[in-house]
Amino acid sequence: MEGLIYEQETYKIRGACFKIWKEFGGAFKESVVENALKIELEELGFKVESQKRFPIYYKNQKVGIYIPDIIIDNKILIELKSKEFVTKGDEKTFWHYLKATNYKLGLLINFGPEKLEIKRRIYDEARI
Repeated sequence: MEGLIYEQETYKIRGACFKIWKEFGGAFKESVVENALKIELEELGFKVESQKRFPIYYKNQKVGIYIPDIIIDNKILIELKSKEFVTKGDEKTFWHYLKATNYKLGLLINFGPEKLEIKRRIYDEARI
């Protein structure tokens, strides 16, 4: 039986998030958390891309652009939140964002005031 997709990478990303949450809690907006997370992840040896742009198409026509917060090693999409809690709407929107890209793994991470939430989502053709 195979392990989780990108298991080691996810473990390191989670560790970096907990380190930042321990320092900041949920006190700062997403841009501050994003900058801190980029520093932690780069120190762990990851290639980190911030605010990469993805065109969104409808009937083969470009209708917009999706800009995820962070892409790790060109294979893991990270969407950050800094709010009380993640809603079902946030999760649904994140699923659509993941679907709009060619990434199989996404992490929806909320640096909330009471706790750190990390939602791991897989998107591939077999799970549609």
